[in-house]
Amino acid sequence: MLAALEPLPAADDLDPVLVAPRGAALPVAGELILEDGTPAGRHAAVPPDAPYGYHRLVRDDGLDQLLITGPGRCWMPAGLREWGWTMQLPTTRSRRSWGIGDLGDLRAFAAWAAGTGAGFAIVSPVVAPNPGPNPEPSPYFPSTRRFGNPILLAIDELPGADALDELASAARALNAGPLIDRPRVWALKRTALERTWERGAFDRAGFKAWRTERGASLERWAVFATLSDRLGPGWRSWPEPYRHPDLAAVRRVARDDAVRVAFHAWVQWCFDLQLGSASSALRRFADVPVGFDPGGFDAWEWQDSLAAGASIGAPPDRFNRDGQDWGMPPFVPRRLAEAGYRPFIETIRAQLRHAGGLRIDHVIGLFRLWWIPSRFGPADGAYVRQPTDELLEILAIESERAGAIVIGEDLGTLQAGARRVLARRRLFSTRLTYFERLPPSRYSVRSIGGVTTHDLPTIAGTWSGADLDDQAASSVTPDPDGLAILRARLAAAAGVGTDASLEHVALAVHRALGASPAGLVSVTLEDALRLERRPNLPGTMGEQRPNWSIALPVPLDDLVDLPAVRATVEAISAGR
Repeated sequence: MLAALEPLPAADDLDPVLVAPRGAALPVAGELILEDGTPAGRHAAVPPDAPYGYHRLVRDDGLDQLLITGPGRCWMPAGLREWGWTMQLPTTRSRRSWGIGDLGDLRAFAAWAAGTGAGFAIVSPVVAPNPGPNPEPSPYFPSTRRFGNPILLAIDELPGADALDELASAARALNAGPLIDRPRVWALKRTALERTWERGAFDRAGFKAWRTERGASLERWAVFATLSDRLGPGWRSWPEPYRHPDLAAVRRVARDDAVRVAFHAWVQWCFDLQLGSASSALRRFADVPVGFDPGGFDAWEWQDSLAAGASIGAPPDRFNRDGQDWGMPPFVPRRLAEAGYRPFIETIRAQLRHAGGLRIDHVIGLFRLWWIPSRFGPADGAYVRQPTDELLEILAIESERAGAIVIGEDLGTLQAGARRVLARRRLFSTRLTYFERLPPSRYSVRSIGGVTTHDLPTIAGTWSGADLDDQAASSVTPDPDGLAILRARLAAAAGVGTDASLEHVALAVHRALGASPAGLVSVTLEDALRLERRPNLPGTMGEQRPNWSIALPVPLDDLVDLPAVRATVEAISAGR
């Protein structure tokens, strides 16, 4: 563990980053240079009118520090009291979809939801997997957290897409299948994107201006995607000259294969335009995964700041006696600070693009992360403390700039006092009826209330016991005692007996959530449809279970008119 944590700072090392609010005394006086490069003179304290941001302090002792000055807490509107949806976009298909839910479907869903009084939608991560013919199904194992997943593009809405009838017909035929077939969907969409690009019927001036504005990170992503086309997915298997973004061979690709690089940048421009349109009718909460694929773009670009000898996960607990290894590399805290927290800033800023809110998966990871040394199991790991003050201040700055609410997914094994810190920083806590011993009527005002998540049983799966069958069919040892606990807590939150019908308990629990003090309450599409299978069963993969690929059984066009959906809307909105 100590080897993976190198370099460890010495006791007298200067911290490369200083967090100080307006008016706070500086440890050493110095010249202040604002984030935009404006000299602000010599100061012994942070000026009371200093803008929030990332400034440079050239100290009198000759040393430099990054000075982070922020509001201390995240942005939040007054009197917030909204209900909304939690949805897995790929599984929410319409009749016009190309085999997978897309950004056009998100726009249509948001418009409908806003019309029923919903205030927000928490959308599964829309970030890009590692480029290749077999896209990673889990949205929580991305290649990058900064760029969009092109498989979610609404192809029929691209300029020049009117000449793709044959491809469209083949893609829409995939809607008949109960599962999302990502390899086939992506093969058709990639062909369509290449043909549309070649036609060139798009706003070239607009694309050029956008590409310039997005800068170096976009260019590196486009080069990475081009190299993936040539060398295959996963940079760690590439020839040595391409394994670092600063190598000469990589620079030559950017120059010699400029047309292909431009294509990949154009795909991201199309994604950005569609995401902006899909986010206009309703507050969209972006969902930030805790990490990224070690063979992906973020790991390639930021490899110098990552721990080569460890991955992150979770320790053994009562829900998973073996613990979990998520296979994602952690940042070495010292190296992240020496990089001026640029990877974290870029990630949060990219996630907030076109978003009115942010859901941070495993927010406790901003306090400590469970590191697992290479070649060892999860039980052999240890917690590594994170630079919490710096990370939360950056989150506050970006939240303030974007006018975005922040939700922390603070479930699982919590560090003592973490929820108090998050509340002080104005992050919404997560309250699930499955885990709470208190009734919804006692939920915190600064929380989001709900029943379940994508990783937990649905209401129908819990109430009928069908989730146990799903576990057994997926080669997981069923846990009837655990499901019985969830069932009892669901009944208590709903205020019903254990002999109540599924319809009765589903409406009662959402009615209770709607009337709760929680500033935000949400309902999943799976629960509104009374579905028994959850989107993801942790601990399963591959042929065990089609995680993240179980399409909703009705198209979006029909879903909005179903009696169960309308009844759920009425139940949860009644108390809002």
